[in-house]
Amino acid sequence: MSSREQKGLEIYRRGGIRQTSRGWLVPSQGGNGTYLVHKDGMGTACTCPDCELRGIKCKHQFAVDSFLSMEKATGADGSVTVTKTTRTTYKQDWRNYTEAQTGELKLFPSLLKDLVEVVPESMQHYGRPRMPLSEGVFCAVNKVWSQLSSRRAHYLYTSASGKGYIGKAPNYNAINKLLNRQELTPILERLLTISAMPLRSVETTFAPDSSGFRTSKFGQYAVEKYGTMKKHRWVKAHVLVGTKTNVIVAARVTEENCADSPQFRPLVEEAHESGFGIEEIAADMGYSSRDNYNLAREIGATAYIPFKSNATGKAGGSMTWRKAYHFFQLHREEFMEHYHVRSNVESVFSMVKAKFGDRLKSKNFTAQRNELLCKLVAHNIVVLIHELHGTGIDGSSPFY
Repeated sequence: MSSREQKGLEIYRRGGIRQTSRGWLVPSQGGNGTYLVHKDGMGTACTCPDCELRGIKCKHQFAVDSFLSMEKATGADGSVTVTKTTRTTYKQDWRNYTEAQTGELKLFPSLLKDLVEVVPESMQHYGRPRMPLSEGVFCAVNKVWSQLSSRRAHYLYTSASGKGYIGKAPNYNAINKLLNRQELTPILERLLTISAMPLRSVETTFAPDSSGFRTSKFGQYAVEKYGTMKKHRWVKAHVLVGTKTNVIVAARVTEENCADSPQFRPLVEEAHESGFGIEEIAADMGYSSRDNYNLAREIGATAYIPFKSNATGKAGGSMTWRKAYHFFQLHREEFMEHYHVRSNVESVFSMVKAKFGDRLKSKNFTAQRNELLCKLVAHNIVVLIHELHGTGIDGSSPFY
């Protein structure tokens, strides 16, 4: 059996093929749309690029063959046996899911304590003893995870101190001051990547994207010039996620109008340098550029980024771009089978906003950026808790 026949049989087994007056509507294997298989002389033809451009029998035609030959089996006595095909479903592992949910309150501060051990401490030569930076980061992430206000979150610090996670509980306003420090940003970005490292052996396919988080500030320019209603200002989170576990392996937080494509290189390079084995990268059209395709090739990965309507197959100094362009044009469905995992990055933003809120409480950009990075670090720890119950990762010291 050829690969197209095998894929056609798989499409048939999934179900969803419908016979109409024009022919048979066959679901795309990638889950995006349908193709029409219709009669053409003594045989059939399909509207997919594989059939139309290459003129060969495609997997959708093989799926229809299976549909016609297996849906109705005629017996020796003339009776007809109809075979029903059901869609494959996957059961939720409710036991591990429940254990992860019920154990999150206990595991989160413990894992966070292990994570912040890598935060560098600066020497203090004079003055009153100050709060260790690692303990400040612990309290900041813990506060964001709880979604409590600064004053209410002080109880968390006192509780953490009593359990030995930190030394002395800091003043509620000390954490707000910490989030206003610019030097905290690279520390949180590094912690985010380290928090994803226990899943390096699991993740091989990655997807970048961005999403806005609302602030408490309003933009006045449009109000004054055009008389429009007040609109909240936003900050933008650019992330690279693993598509199997939805863990964030790298992130950058920028102003709301920052373009997506320039963030592709720093995100991918950071993940690659941190030891993640990147085999595939699926990104939306906003990341379509020769530079991004070349970067994927340099690190040994294959990029699946759709081409814009005005794109051409001219190499322009990049044979990788040219090959990818023709693959995209001639093997659209195979391309989409790899590309569809990009939707997982949308799930990540939905998870973060649902659990930790889509609004930032801080007043200036530096604090907003650090607060948002704390949300992403908290998300990774929650993902890791679920994977500890699902994949058997060693939870005693997962970051080392």
